[in-house]
Amino acid sequence: MDWKLELVILPVTDIDRAKAFYVDTIGFHADHDMVVSDDLRFVQLTPPGSACSIAFGKGLTTAPPGSVQVLQMVVADADAARQELIDRGFDPGPVDEQPWGRFLYFHDPDGNGWAVQQVVYPGDSGG
Repeated sequence: MDWKLELVILPVTDIDRAKAFYVDTIGFHADHDMVVSDDLRFVQLTPPGSACSIAFGKGLTTAPPGSVQVLQMVVADADAARQELIDRGFDPGPVDEQPWGRFLYFHDPDGNGWAVQQVVYPGDSGG
């Protein structure tokens, strides 16, 4: 039996601000934005190429905004990912070189933390 992680709920303060950040700044695809009732709004976004999405909205979680630390995405090239973010007007800072990978780190407007990793295998020059 496959066990697939397909959705992670993020606690946010301002739904529209979070959606604009993830779609316009980071480049996630907007899958759904549904107001189900006065007490329930569901926004689902997916990183390009990912099988796992994030969701946030109204009535989805009682966790405090910014309390999710650290979600991790994997990319083929950390430098290209960094440049893509810079081209979108967001500078995540320098690439952090580690023996097990090359990383970018950033936080959303509420403080939820992200890592972006380029996996580095033994003998690989990294970048």
